[in-house]
Amino acid sequence: MEFIVNEDKVFEGLDHAEKTTTGREFQSCTFKKCDFSSSNFAGNKFVDCVFDGCNLSMMRLQNSFLNNVEFYNCKILGVNFSECQNLLFSVKFENCILDYASFMSKKMLNTKFIKSSLKETTFSMATLTGSAFEQCELSGTVFNRTDLGGVDFSTSYNYSIDPELNNIKKAVFSADGIPGLLVKHQIRIV
Repeated sequence: MEFIVNEDKVFEGLDHAEKTTTGREFQSCTFKKCDFSSSNFAGNKFVDCVFDGCNLSMMRLQNSFLNNVEFYNCKILGVNFSECQNLLFSVKFENCILDYASFMSKKMLNTKFIKSSLKETTFSMATLTGSAFEQCELSGTVFNRTDLGGVDFSTSYNYSIDPELNNIKKAVFSADGIPGLLVKHQIRIV
């Protein structure tokens, strides 16, 4: 498949909701205040791209390639990132709403989640070694057979992580977050 390449372009204010785009490669492109909600971007490539202030809710990314893609101030509800290609998958999120997203089985070393909401998001069987969740809301977020080695949760809150089901070796938690590690035991800490 030959891709149509877009390089060093700025896309601003696009209304692409519920539309399909295939066979595109975006290199060093910036997307500002675009609406891609319920759109289909299956099979596209995004390399060194930035999404700022965009609505990507329910966007389909099946078999897409995301390498060094950054998301700022974006609404990304229900996006299934686990369907993206695994090769060189790398992303960063800051001030984003990632509720109900899925990163199931993704290898995401040193990934940054900063000041973001990840309610009901799943990281089952993912590898997050060395990643950081800075000031993130993690209510209902699923960590099941997840490698959380060296992950920094020290400023995040409302998480529930079972140390018996996940690797938490060298992970960092605040004293206030300890109840989130013991929730399955139904004990109270006062």
